[in-house]
Amino acid sequence: MQNDLRRGAIYALYAAVAFSVMGICIKAVPNDTPNEVVVFIRCFVGLLALLPWALRNGAASIRTRRLGGHLIRAGFGVLAMYAFFYAIAHLPLAVAMLLTYSTPLWVPFIAWAWIQERPPLIVLPAVLLGIAGIALIVKPGSLEMNWTAGIIGIGSGVLAGCAMVGIRRITDTEPAPRIVFYFALLSSVISAIPLSWSWQTPGWQALALLVAAGISATIGQLNLTRAYSCAPAARIGPFTYATVVFSALLAWLLWGEALDRWSILGSMLVITTCVLVSWRRSEPTMEE
Repeated sequence: MQNDLRRGAIYALYAAVAFSVMGICIKAVPNDTPNEVVVFIRCFVGLLALLPWALRNGAASIRTRRLGGHLIRAGFGVLAMYAFFYAIAHLPLAVAMLLTYSTPLWVPFIAWAWIQERPPLIVLPAVLLGIAGIALIVKPGSLEMNWTAGIIGIGSGVLAGCAMVGIRRITDTEPAPRIVFYFALLSSVISAIPLSWSWQTPGWQALALLVAAGISATIGQLNLTRAYSCAPAARIGPFTYATVVFSALLAWLLWGEALDRWSILGSMLVITTCVLVSWRRSEPTMEE
């Protein structure tokens, strides 16, 4: 395996820009577009983007005996996406991004409960500090923040953590490209089910934004995969939080969104804690 941190950091920053653009596109989608439609088009565009890879590499590249594991991972991933996109629509973009990127706070405990990976003792106080940071951001009971959307945003981070632990359960036999392909395929199928009662044909503006979001997310996913192939995950992880910074900057330029001092302090606590927790572990990459 390569160990080129500089190159890995560049790929990670490319991914951060792409994921930030995805967030901007999702937030700009008209409010009357159902969340179910947003999630489905995002997933389906990702699948279309990956089909050339599957066709080029043939049936052997996607043959699997772990379909159940892929299905569990995709189920949690789709639920996380529903929560994430809802948070984007109802919270400042940087806040929604940060709550989803709080995944490292929850993964140690999900892995402990699910696959019996006992976390180091140092993780507990670190996580408590991160939760304190989240409280500063969400401000439960405050009229300044849509705290219901904040709770859903936290849920997106927890569900993304479940998806990541689901990845850990199948990485012993499944290579990363196959996992990514089955997520795109199964998430498209799963997210198509609610369309039977929630479909609403998006306008051209909404459709263009959703296609751009799907393409941006795929570009981000590919660059993040390259980043983790260049250097250890613990050293690449901190660069992924550039997504929060880029999202905050773009949202400020486009819509004048600004974080108050308590949210900034909470963001610093969460990012610092997530980096510390991730540094002690080698987690699978998160995909938007």
